[in-house]
Amino acid sequence: MDISIKYDPKSVEEKIYHHWMKGNHFASYPDNRPPYTILMPPPNITGILHIGHILNNTIQDILVRYARMKGYNSCWIPGTDHASIATEAKVVNLLKKKGLSKILIGRDKFLSHVLEWSKKHQNIIFNQLRKLGCSCDWNRTQFTMNKNLSQSITKIFIDLYEKGYIYRGYHIVNWDPEARTTLSDEEVIYKEQIGKLYYIKYPIKGEKNYVTVATTRPETIFGDTAVCFHPNDIRYFHLRKKKVIVPIINREIPIIQDLSVDPNFGTGCLKITPAHDINDKNIADKYHLEIIDIFNEDATLNEKGLHYKGIDRFEVRNKIIKELCQLKTIVNIEENYNHKIGFSERTQSIVEQKLSLQWFLKMKKISIPAIQAVKNGEIKFHPNKFEKIYFQWMDQIRDWNISRQLWWGHRIPVYYYGKHNDDFVVAENLEKALKKARNKSKNQKLRYDQIWMETDVLDTWFSSWILPISVFDGIHHPNNHEISYYYPTEDLITGSDILFFWVSRMIMAGFFFQKKRPFKNVYFTGIVRDSKNRKISKSLNNSPNPMNLIEKYGADAVRMGIMFRTSAGKDFHFEEKICLQGRNFSNKIWNAFRLIQSWKIGSKNKKNISVSSKIAFTWFENRFYYVLEILEKYFQEYKLDESLMILYKFIWNDFCSYFLEIIKPSDNRISKIVYLNTVKCFENVLKLLHPYMPFISEKIWNLLKKRTLKEALIISPWPEKKSYNHDILVSFEKATQIVSQIRHIRNIRKIPYKKKLVLFSIRNSKNKKKCDSIILKLANLSKIIPVLKKPEKIQFFSFLLGEERYFLELENKDNFNDQSNQIDLIQIEKKIQYFSNLLSMIRKNLSNEKYVTSVPKQILLKEKKKENDTLKKIAILKEHFKFKNKSNQ
Repeated sequence: MDISIKYDPKSVEEKIYHHWMKGNHFASYPDNRPPYTILMPPPNITGILHIGHILNNTIQDILVRYARMKGYNSCWIPGTDHASIATEAKVVNLLKKKGLSKILIGRDKFLSHVLEWSKKHQNIIFNQLRKLGCSCDWNRTQFTMNKNLSQSITKIFIDLYEKGYIYRGYHIVNWDPEARTTLSDEEVIYKEQIGKLYYIKYPIKGEKNYVTVATTRPETIFGDTAVCFHPNDIRYFHLRKKKVIVPIINREIPIIQDLSVDPNFGTGCLKITPAHDINDKNIADKYHLEIIDIFNEDATLNEKGLHYKGIDRFEVRNKIIKELCQLKTIVNIEENYNHKIGFSERTQSIVEQKLSLQWFLKMKKISIPAIQAVKNGEIKFHPNKFEKIYFQWMDQIRDWNISRQLWWGHRIPVYYYGKHNDDFVVAENLEKALKKARNKSKNQKLRYDQIWMETDVLDTWFSSWILPISVFDGIHHPNNHEISYYYPTEDLITGSDILFFWVSRMIMAGFFFQKKRPFKNVYFTGIVRDSKNRKISKSLNNSPNPMNLIEKYGADAVRMGIMFRTSAGKDFHFEEKICLQGRNFSNKIWNAFRLIQSWKIGSKNKKNISVSSKIAFTWFENRFYYVLEILEKYFQEYKLDESLMILYKFIWNDFCSYFLEIIKPSDNRISKIVYLNTVKCFENVLKLLHPYMPFISEKIWNLLKKRTLKEALIISPWPEKKSYNHDILVSFEKATQIVSQIRHIRNIRKIPYKKKLVLFSIRNSKNKKKCDSIILKLANLSKIIPVLKKPEKIQFFSFLLGEERYFLELENKDNFNDQSNQIDLIQIEKKIQYFSNLLSMIRKNLSNEKYVTSVPKQILLKEKKKENDTLKKIAILKEHFKFKNKSNQ
């Protein structure tokens, strides 16, 4: 067998993935096994995957592979999202470089360019997922613009409209001037900005007096329709029922009173611009004020802006301040005024609030079952801290603006036939629309060329919110065989940043359309950040290319490196060096395999098994089932990083550093029974490793024995839990501590490992000889001699483990007690200082009444246990220090 000295992931991973595909191991069909279903959060087709996607999909693959080996019918549905705003912006920019525009080429040609883009990037994304090792059912690949999903979107729009949930109306919306479309509230990112607060005089009609209004946006005075103060603000009682004149335009507007005004902001008088502020619009509706829209789609001023028509809003701000200064209506300009400004998540442009005629979905009623499902634990969040944020948003939920002024996306199934706002019908196609329009208009002569389809498309999330249902055709056939089997899905793995965009809406859709929860658990990944603490995203272009990392380190190494850093709901900073740790681990596992393969099989006689090997097998079996129990527990609690760390230590320390070292033959010849049992142990290790590092585990699995496609590791059964002997684990742990101490002494004294040493011991343990053969082999001792007191007339290095003392005999070369013992004393002092500082911190918490009364009881008990454990450690170290000091004298 040709086995390379160094593990080369490049030569392995593509072949192994092909091996899985050939065996059809990713495919899922309904059968008599329990289902385990995961829906992949579909990446946007705006480019390549970034590190956040790698994290998300690695977690999904770990869970899917684990479930598959546990005997579940794992079904992982891959897909991509059409991402209306972002994708359209990408293609618009692409055409711009070619000297074209979407308006110039028209809707049909533009969409053909977008489809070409989407196909290209979908292939790139899926190839990247394969490189990562994702075991998706590629037969079930979805795209949110696919025919069947699009038909589902059309159907729910019509159903929701007919049931009165969808309506068309004028509302203040978030307007993206760059993309020239509306945005939902969740697509607006608010940032603290330093600006200016302008104090402007509004003359009082019929008087020589004026009222001063403070505003951050003087350019919006063209849309002012009132000035408002708080009813209890006595400073302005004299202004009741009066009017003021808006500067420049000289429009008369009323002075009104409303409780929503903050008397402490600015002067306490607020200018009301209903078309461009949601709060102002609410006041306007209450007092029947005029509503004046002053902006064009690109945020230039329209004809209402008079001589500023066609000029950008920010340029107008500068110009209008100069004009107001000339009119002597500027009282003051407050510099360095800190306030929040909304930015478009997609284009990063400053969002305008704008009155617009749009399509909306009523959310309040359909949110009630979704709130209850999380409250009663029917749907669990991991970590549960996100429940509070979820409830806050759901309790304040507003109607969802679902229309977008774009060309790329699901066209709204609405057809117009007249000049009035309600001259429209909702239908799935032109033919049905014409029939409905004739009936509604009572004009049977209405022709096809007299009706036209809505040009707007639906918000991208409107297609995504029904994905758990639509991927199984549950909208058109609510009780079909597949949805009855696979729905609800098990786990949703997603970032907390789309809790409102997607997670909450899917929960609402699940209960509304299917009368069931869409998933049982939601695992929120942390947000991956760069060195500047910015979220890693496509728009910022601040992610390393994952394919370059996989090319350099291997997919297993990248998967493992990123999983070491992640914890449910916690952000972390990505550094490339974490992949190096993964690669080193791959090499460690490969070297363990090479070591086993290098042994020559000799006798079949069981008597040829050494005492140390027998103990090693007994210990390792018990250790394996102990680790398995912890892994299972952590998987259930979604502590995937902790389970990986347990596994990492188990393989690196227990399997490689101890087990293989104990059973390793001195002459490279090993009995067949030892070899076969070693292979069996390794196979169990590979099973635990497989969900995290699928490529190297599958490769070694197939090299250990000749196997068929049906015997692949990916579909092998997960080990069943068994009881274990805790005493054996404790005894072996003590033996390894002794070995570690001896190895440490060898290192600082520069004693070659090949040189055998003698160990004297004062031990109280009843089973003191149980693991001596392990200590003899791993520490390379000639013998262990029990004594009642400290040996005389020999040079030694002593150490203490618990209450037991050990003396390692050394050659009489130098004044060891003056040097090495002194070094050891310094190390002990440092440890005492460390644990004393730790004890001080623990006691500080326990003496804090606020802390004691606020933390859960379980955490408090842990802190008290930590206090006791730390006190014991300090006592043992002080005793050890006293003993070592005496030895020096």
